[in-house]
Amino acid sequence: MDAKGWVRHAVERLGWAGRREIQRFLDEAGEELSKKELEEALAALVAEGVLEQRGERYRLRPRSRGREAFDRLFGG
Repeated sequence: MDAKGWVRHAVERLGWAGRREIQRFLDEAGEELSKKELEEALAALVAEGVLEQRGERYRLRPRSRGREAFDRLFGG
């Protein structure tokens, strides 16, 4: 899994989480990312619309029902 995949997995498991909590989760999982790699992955996931950011905390962006139906229909 790449850095974005690990960060997404961590946020998925943690819910609303800050950088420290995400870093701790990744360290405990045996995946060491530098602060720069973590920040770049978070920024990319927010830009892609995968994560939602409020202040210093992140969570998976809630999916809309229309998007869920589209994904189920077309395997997204």
